[in-house]
Amino acid sequence: MTDDRKKTGLDRKLVALNEPHEVRSWTKSLSCTEAQLREAVKAVGNSAEAVRLHLKKK
Repeated sequence: MTDDRKKTGLDRKLVALNEPHEVRSWTKSLSCTEAQLREAVKAVGNSAEAVRLHLKKK
């Protein structure tokens, strides 16, 4: 994702773990811990939809 926190759109389709503000945003929106988020990205890639589906299965 971009460093500009105001930008959305395509950026919301990918989970970027290298930006602390994005990790906070994703953990809040997906109701998961950072460890769960990182595990999901490792398992299914950084597609937000794939991560959502993976976390719902847990």
